[in-house]
Amino acid sequence: MEKNMTHDEMHEQGIAHEHTHEQGHSHTHKETKAVLNRMSKIIGHMEAVKSMVENGRDCSEVLIQLAAVKSAISSVSRVILKDHIDHCIVDAVRENDTESIEELKKAIDKFL
Repeated sequence: MEKNMTHDEMHEQGIAHEHTHEQGHSHTHKETKAVLNRMSKIIGHMEAVKSMVENGRDCSEVLIQLAAVKSAISSVSRVILKDHIDHCIVDAVRENDTESIEELKKAIDKFL
């Protein structure tokens, strides 16, 4: 990690950093900043949809906005999955970390 920065500060600034898993392998996330930015936008969008409901906006309009949020969540999920495969799973395969690979399979099953 960069000197004098906490793990959370690095996440906030989108700095590529390494994690060490319980299984013992470490990996780098390169898309942290992009993911956090997208999540912030999704949260803002959900707040706007909540406000629409509170203000009695037309149900059709609310549903259209929820569809947009759902699409944004799917998009950020793909970024996280790709980053995980590109870095974490490649490292896990190199280190013969079958537990991490099994965890990914379980996560994909739940996600789909």
